Amino acid sequence: MAIGIGGGDVYITSQGDEVEDMFILLREVKRQMPEVTAVSSGVISEDFRRLRVESVCSRLGLVSLAYLWKQDQSLLLQEMIANGILAVIVKVCSFGLVPGKHLGKEIASLNAYLNKLTGLRRFNVCGERGEYETLTLDCPLFINARIVLDEYQIVRDIEHPFFPVGKLDSFKFHLEKKVDVQSLTSPDNISETSVQKLGTVFEVEDTLERCEDTFKPLECSADPIDDLAHKFNISRTNNKRTLSLSCSLQDSCNDLREDLKTVLAKIESLLAGSGFGWENVVYIHLYIDDMSKFSEANETYVKFITPERCPFGVPSCSTVEMPLVEMNFSKAYMEVLVSNNKAKKVLHVQSISSWAPSCIGPYSQATLHDNILYMAGQLGIDPPTMNLCSGGASAELELALKNCEAVAKCFNCSISTSAIMFVVYCSKRVSSSERHDMQEKLETILRQMRIFQLQEQNTCKALDPVVLYVLVPDLPKSACVEIKPVLYVDDGKKIATETITKSSGSEAPHYWGFKQENWHDSCIRKLVVPGKICAVTLSITSEDAAKICFNSVSADSVNDDQYLQHKSLMEKSSRFCFYLLDKVMTDDGFGWEDIMSLRIYIPASLQMSIDILLPMFNKALLELSEASQKKVLNGEEPIFNIVPVMGAGRSASSVSNIITCELLAQKSDGDSEKHNRGDFGVRPEISEISSND
Repeated sequence: MAIGIGGGDVYITSQGDEVEDMFILLREVKRQMPEVTAVSSGVISEDFRRLRVESVCSRLGLVSLAYLWKQDQSLLLQEMIANGILAVIVKVCSFGLVPGKHLGKEIASLNAYLNKLTGLRRFNVCGERGEYETLTLDCPLFINARIVLDEYQIVRDIEHPFFPVGKLDSFKFHLEKKVDVQSLTSPDNISETSVQKLGTVFEVEDTLERCEDTFKPLECSADPIDDLAHKFNISRTNNKRTLSLSCSLQDSCNDLREDLKTVLAKIESLLAGSGFGWENVVYIHLYIDDMSKFSEANETYVKFITPERCPFGVPSCSTVEMPLVEMNFSKAYMEVLVSNNKAKKVLHVQSISSWAPSCIGPYSQATLHDNILYMAGQLGIDPPTMNLCSGGASAELELALKNCEAVAKCFNCSISTSAIMFVVYCSKRVSSSERHDMQEKLETILRQMRIFQLQEQNTCKALDPVVLYVLVPDLPKSACVEIKPVLYVDDGKKIATETITKSSGSEAPHYWGFKQENWHDSCIRKLVVPGKICAVTLSITSEDAAKICFNSVSADSVNDDQYLQHKSLMEKSSRFCFYLLDKVMTDDGFGWEDIMSLRIYIPASLQMSIDILLPMFNKALLELSEASQKKVLNGEEPIFNIVPVMGAGRSASSVSNIITCELLAQKSDGDSEKHNRGDFGVRPEISEISSND
């Protein structure tokens, strides 16, 4: 059951605030009517109001319903009128509204005029910012009678030539009985609970009664981590502004809850050691070995990452099941993206609405930091019901893209024109042909959205994102697909942007004897914002690996042991990956110190454990560092994360790469200046955003 109340910042509780009056009231409602589980509010676009309702609901264990959220306000006002809501304006406080002219008028008669005002200035046609207030005289919920105003006075509170303030006062009214109320008063239309409570008035004591005790933050139950009792796999990138930090256990506790608790505590300790906390975390990748135990993982997660610990907004998150145990990982594996500053914009809507899936708990829909929008993984969930849509993988993908677009629009961008990268997680239950259809649908939808966006914006500027498909054992809610976009959000500065599908072919050092060949370009897909961002996917198929090893197989390396041959192939392929990544970044003016995240996806079918792969790839990177004299390493810690998967690739129907790399690099402001000017002088004026195919 839900009850209704009248309708970004972070709300901080304080005594005397009207929000705390609402808390007192709803707490009493919940005590006397325990069947109430949700609160419905009329918030449309104002975070200021939504956050306050969500704060109260969160503290009382209620669900916030906001089905008007992000609706088109002109259409919404028209719909209210069409559905029989008779309301008159009782207060005006805005440019264009005059007390003597508009007070007492029905909104139906002023509909056209109110819409006209929206074109003149920043005017909310539904009056949500206080432009006007209304009194409802009749609506379908008024079962027996309507209100009729007999007399009222117009009171001018503020005389002003442009912004006069006035209201109706000294009301006299009577109730006019409705003639035909049979259909509305039938037992089918009024619940038994409503009849029992009709006409009942509850007295609510006006005191907080130290209500702070009701909403104490969850205490982190983690004990200090004894590094001698546990061994960890830690990796950390070198970017001094935004870096990736990952952690898994070498010695699993054989329990998901305990493994995750230990990993979270270790990450918290590593953050604290660098002077950071959870408030510095921008994004979290959580990999677990069994999605059926998601609720257990969630219970542990929310004990560490809370709104109280993240006063600037909780991080966005993506949780997927990976074949961790098969490759000797612990049952929980976490990667966090950490910023050395807290200047981020977080979108965290907990209310259920028709806009996009809500995030009830310490997870946000998206986080904007340094012009990059990191979006939580989106499923094909119907926002009003929070259920997966029917129709299979393609239908889920279409709705997931719609949900992604709804989130992107809150940051004044579109996934069709601003996306840098899409990572598409596909469940193993989805067949190869279904994945093929899904890829075609993704490309078609993005193309159609892009055409619409470019026509609407009257521009030809758009990015051509890199797309990576990852095959996983399972997803939340047993979904077929989850989409994780990363977007570049223009901050108003003129930045040159280009999309590149192959390397430039420039000469590069021949590390390990590798030389540039034409087929190398087919391994790479990248997008570059010159001097700003470099997003790369690198794919190595078994055919590529054969080419890599063809010229390096010597007589003494031939071995009948298939495992040793396999290991030798992976060693050579790991070196080739780093050779090619180094060349790609060098060609575009990026270095290893600019990398924010570098994931290396390895299929579990190769039957190679993390104990073999980690030192293998780390050795290859060490050899590159010594040969190139570049600052590649970060002490003894790897700068890459090895992620076990069932498959990965640039094509949804062919996810059979033996190695897939996903790299995201960003230069700091100072490095960008150096790239564009050759020094650290004043930032230049650069050309507008454009795309080059």
